[in-house]
Amino acid sequence: MKESVDILIIEDDEDINRLLCSIISKSGYSPKPAYSGTEAVIYLDSQKWDMVLIDLMLPGLSGEELLKKITKESHVPVIIISAKLETQTKINSLRAGADDYITKPFDVDEVSARIDSCLRRYRDLSGVQETNQLMYKDIVLDMDSKVVTVNDSELKLTAREYEILLLMMSSSNKVFSKANLFESVWKDSFYGDDNTINVHVSNIRSKLAKANQNEEYIETIWGMGYKLKT
Repeated sequence: MKESVDILIIEDDEDINRLLCSIISKSGYSPKPAYSGTEAVIYLDSQKWDMVLIDLMLPGLSGEELLKKITKESHVPVIIISAKLETQTKINSLRAGADDYITKPFDVDEVSARIDSCLRRYRDLSGVQETNQLMYKDIVLDMDSKVVTVNDSELKLTAREYEILLLMMSSSNKVFSKANLFESVWKDSFYGDDNTINVHVSNIRSKLAKANQNEEYIETIWGMGYKLKT
């Protein structure tokens, strides 16, 4: 599990870069200085970052070009720290994907607070976005671990049963024909052999019923197929 918060500081002024590194270190994060756009590209391509601070006026690749590259290739939060005071420059940077814009000279405490605030927003968002789970009633299907729980108790499913339940939970309002299920899970053409699908769906129902006998999860739509019961 990743413990450190890694922040790349792209600033050609050594004194300012050193100050930003100090601010970041005192906040408990891990800073990495870069002094040109060209050097920054090497670091950007070599590892994932939790945040990037960018000065706009850089040797090599400009801050604007770096911002474009970062927002195109990742979702890492970016704060611009620049001596450019023009309102249009700030607007252009924010519209290009920057999360914040701080003008020089800056207040040390303000920079620290804005970094904390920006990281906190991204943590809150990533906590939602990176939860690779599907939920339906009291079923939780984790697509990373391939573990299914009902009322917090693990459900022991075969690989086929898991794939059928995954498919149905991915489109909880859809009616799946037996052909849909067979061709999606078995990756083969369906020739009307209902028994294979019937047995697997029956097994899933049985296991769900044992996990929670007071709930119904899968219903049969006669003449059409199966769907999750609303």
